[in-house]
Amino acid sequence: MPSPALIRQRLQALHEDGYVLIPGVLDARQIAELRQAIDALRSIHWDYQGLVVDHYKCVFNRDPLWLPYLDLPGVIELAEAALGSDCHVIGQTAWRCHPGFIGADLHLDYLVMELPESLLADPQFRLPMQICTAHIYLDDIDADLCPTLVIPGSHRAGRAPRPGETTWHGRAAEPVLCRAGDVLVFRSELWHAGSRNRSRERIRYLLQVHYGRRMVAQKFSPYLEFHFTPEVLAACTPRQRRLLGDHQAAEYD
Repeated sequence: MPSPALIRQRLQALHEDGYVLIPGVLDARQIAELRQAIDALRSIHWDYQGLVVDHYKCVFNRDPLWLPYLDLPGVIELAEAALGSDCHVIGQTAWRCHPGFIGADLHLDYLVMELPESLLADPQFRLPMQICTAHIYLDDIDADLCPTLVIPGSHRAGRAPRPGETTWHGRAAEPVLCRAGDVLVFRSELWHAGSRNRSRERIRYLLQVHYGRRMVAQKFSPYLEFHFTPEVLAACTPRQRRLLGDHQAAEYD
């Protein structure tokens, strides 16, 4: 478990840069376990399997194997510090990005409302976080293997990138190069992009966990048809049950 000082340092990075890279969260056994588990997934509901990308949603609900990756040490403490001790998971998705994968243009994931940049530049004002994403990398990420691109500080733009916009304050998106087992945590307002898989034969394996504040809706597709797998619920720890929505009663319940 990280020290309180380290959690504060990483939280400060989320406020200042919009993201933080946490090294060495997974060990070699966990990396191999997850890669094998992703290879065994089959498409259901709104999943997608194609020539260059495979995308599987709500994987936590398929097998108890996925549960420990909802509250990884070092990641969950940061999520709770950023979003509150009653935060929950709004998604857990697994990806395989094959050679030829295109990625995504510069974007942000969620913005509560547009705000004037002058307000966000004021050191006396700190924009609360509503949603954070953890990218759990299962490969060594170099410039050819789909690095996530980020513009540090761009969460303070107060808006989404406009069509064709590629910089913020003259700063272009930078690749996050890291090792298998590292975890990138970023807030939903950060301008970021997905890049191409330019390798000839390597596949990028990635597990995402999305965390939201208590009042942010959980995104469990296929929504009205979704139901929890009994074996998964039986295997949950109390914290994991809370992350999946087993909250104490509160307003609007």
